[in-house]
This record gives sequence, structure tokens and C-alpha cells, in this order.
Amino acid sequence: MTGVVDQQAHTVFVGGGGPGHAAPQTLLLRYANRHGLIAGATGTGKTVTLQTLAESLSLAGVPVFLADVKGDLAGMARSGTTDAKPHESFAARAAQIGMSLDYQAFPVTFWDVWGEKGHPVRTTPAEMGPLLLSRLLDLSDAQEGVMNIAFRLADEQGLALLDLKDLQAMLVWVGQNAADLSLRYGNVSTASVGAIQRALLVLENQGGNSLFGEPALELADLIRQDDTGKGMVNILAADRLMHSPRLYATFLLWLLSELFEQLPEVGDPDRPRVAFFFDEAHLLFDDAPKALVEKIEQVARLIRSKGVSLWFISQSPADIPEDVLSQLGNRIQHALRAFTPKDQKALRMAAGNYRANPGFDTAEAIQNVGTGEAVTSLLEEKGVPGIVQRTLIRPPFSRMGPISDSERAEVMAASPMAAKYARSIDRESAQELLARKTREAARAEDEALFDMNRDEYRNARRYQLRDQARPTRALSSRSDSIVETFGKSLARQLGTKSGQAIVRGVLGSLLRGR
Repeated sequence: MTGVVDQQAHTVFVGGGGPGHAAPQTLLLRYANRHGLIAGATGTGKTVTLQTLAESLSLAGVPVFLADVKGDLAGMARSGTTDAKPHESFAARAAQIGMSLDYQAFPVTFWDVWGEKGHPVRTTPAEMGPLLLSRLLDLSDAQEGVMNIAFRLADEQGLALLDLKDLQAMLVWVGQNAADLSLRYGNVSTASVGAIQRALLVLENQGGNSLFGEPALELADLIRQDDTGKGMVNILAADRLMHSPRLYATFLLWLLSELFEQLPEVGDPDRPRVAFFFDEAHLLFDDAPKALVEKIEQVARLIRSKGVSLWFISQSPADIPEDVLSQLGNRIQHALRAFTPKDQKALRMAAGNYRANPGFDTAEAIQNVGTGEAVTSLLEEKGVPGIVQRTLIRPPFSRMGPISDSERAEVMAASPMAAKYARSIDRESAQELLARKTREAARAEDEALFDMNRDEYRNARRYQLRDQARPTRALSSRSDSIVETFGKSLARQLGTKSGQAIVRGVLGSLLRGR
């Protein structure tokens, strides 16, 4: 089709060739799910490399998901050129590495948490879970404990947490019953509940209502092919999302967790089922608690058996924890600058991650590669890391850079995802069920109060009739006055807030018990 994908050998062309460069460098599809790293300083060509890899995997039938941090990747929905004369620098590079340019568009689905630059992408608090939500809200250990209790109770009571209103209502219920819950689960501080509620309010003001709700994103809608067999290119509009880096990181971690939990084991497939590119990967790990980093490490280690290829894109390999970095067998390193002792240390670390080439010094090569050029090491047969090579990355076939609003709207209108995700759904869940229980408890209190008032009135009337039957009228009149006054006073008291508090003392456990 393009010379980029060799279907028989199950490989995709990455780059190479030219004076002083290696023979063509190819990525073995059956080792693509050993994960990969794209690193380099700003402006060295990481985005173009990400784009060409996503194109190659799509041509091989592998769906991809990538976060468009700068808005540059949207151009994949359009061909790289519309005129007969190709981009001169790309044409020169293509001739240098011995490939033909086949400019074309790719099947793209746009997604956006806010539903503005793509179809809305939603999840629910129940799907995200207390660990990631606590990370998103930057909760303390004590507050995270209260969050876990709220989720545990929601599960036990069959209360679905589908949006922020449900979670807020659940926390109100926890706060109202803190004393009883503390006996069962340990200390439940109302101060902790209040702190969580304030953090949820901040999240809501930042657009959290757009992320949480239904219909929630189904992973099957990301793992698709078009009619020609190309893998779908799912592009998340992340330029606005990057202004809330914790929200961005938590969303990507949730996606990673969902893949791990939902996809079945496939053993050792001949190509990945789906490839995910995590741009600005350092945000996944910055200030992350140890438990969360350990979970990412576990997922990265085990998810390859489910046919998922993960690519982390960052400025330096030092941004990635060592246990995760060791899982990244395919590596593409663009230029790193080393002006300070810290930079020089990062350079030595980056060079030490490669299998040495006797033809050149790896650290020196990493400093000197130009834009569009990289130091690469791709897994070979039996999963052995390849000898490090200087490689010219192949030019992209799709357009580089953003597209117009009208072009984006055209792509979105043609997508089958528009009808499925455009309109939000608010079905009965925790907030509605808890409100109903509150109303039922209030109704039961009112009925009990009515019964008590009625019984007291009957008793007072019975005393009045008995006294009226007595022969001494003066005593009878006096007794009538005392009893009648007492009955009326009690009835009035039960009709006041203080009187109702007496009833609540008897029935206060009703809501908690329910």
C-alpha cells in the first residue's frame, strides 16, 4: 500500500538510511506491546515521531489513542498535501531513506472531556474508584480513608455513584451518620467529609461535571477499524485539559486501569489490539503517591499480555520511574541538551539505557542528532534490544499541524459516536435514592407525631369526661382546667421544633437503619 507496512513480515517502517545512518529501522508488530518510549527536548521532533508511529500502526490495522496536547495531531484527519508538489524537505528525506511518499488522511475520531472539540468522553465515580479520585482531589490519608468508606457503603447499599451529585449526596449521608460509622469503620471525621466536599466543589468549578456522568465511555468504541481495515485514530483534545494537569493525569490513569481490568488475556498476538500514546508522561508520576506509582508499574508489566501497546512521551527518560522504564523495550530518543550538571547526568542515564554501538558514542550522538533525527533501539527477534542506531524518522503522510473548526466539525458529524455520546443521561442513582429515603423518613416522623398528638388528645379528653362526671363541680372545674391545660400545652409543644426533637430521639435511627 505505502511501503511502510510489511504485512507478511508484520513490521512497520520507522526510518533509517542516508549517509552515516543505519539500514532501515523497522518495528516488529509482535513486540510492539513490549511498550515504547519517545523522548527528547522541546522542538526536536517528538510530535512528528508520535504521528508517524500512529499512522504506521493504523495502516497495520491497530487502533490508536493519543492525547493532542498542542492541537498539532488533529491534522491526521487530512492528507499531508492537496497539490501535486510534495513538501520539499519531506520529499528530500523520503528520497534519502528510500521510501515513497503516499500522502493520505486517516480515520480519526475526536474526543474531548468538555465536548467542545470532540465527542464527550465521560466516566463515573464508581468506575474511577476511590484511589484515583483521591489522587485527583489531592486528599490526605485520613480523607482518602473516608472516601473509601463512602464507596464501600455505596456498594453495600446498592447506591450507584454515576456523577458528582451522587458522590456529594453519599458524603452528606456519611457525615450525618459519622458517629455510628466510626464504631464500624474507625474514625469518620466530619472535618474530613467537609474537606472532601470542598475539593469536589473545586473540581466541579474546573469542569468535573463534564467528566463524570453517563453515557460513560465504552472501551470498545476506541478499539475499532474503518471499512478499509485501518485502525481508528482516537485523538483526545488535551490543550485545555493540560491547564488541569492533575485531571489530565487521572483521566489517563483511569483509562489505563480500565484497559487492564476489562480486556481479556490474548497471550502473544502477532500485533497489538490497541496502542496508547501518553504525551507529557511525567504528569502521570509527578507527586503521585507510592501506591499509585506501584499500580502503574503493575499495569505496565501485565497489560502487554492483553495486547495493549503503551508509548510514553516525555522530555527525558528520567521523567519515568525506573520500574516502568525497564518495561519500555522500544526506544526513540531525540536530542537532549546537556548544559548543566543535572542535564549531563540525565544524558548519561539516557545513553546507558541503550545497547552500545561500536561505531559511535551514544551520549554524543544524543546531543548532536538534528530535528527529525533520533537515536533508536527497537526490539529484534526473541525480544532482544537492537543495537543503538542513528535514524532519520520517516515523514508523515497526513497533515502536520491543526485543522480548521469547520474541518473538525465535518469529521465529528460523520462519526457514529456523535449520536451515542452527544446527549447526557441522568438516571436514578445514589442522589435520587438517598433523597427518597430522606423523604420517607420525614414522612414517618410526621405520621408518628400525628399519632402521638392524637393519643395525647384522647387521653386528655378521657380525663375531662371522667372529671365532669364527679359530683363536686368546683373540684371538677379545677381538674378540667389543669388537665386541659396540660393536654393543650403538650400538643402545642409536640407541634414545635423542640417537640419534634423528642420524636426524632425515638425515630432518629430510622434513616440510618434504612
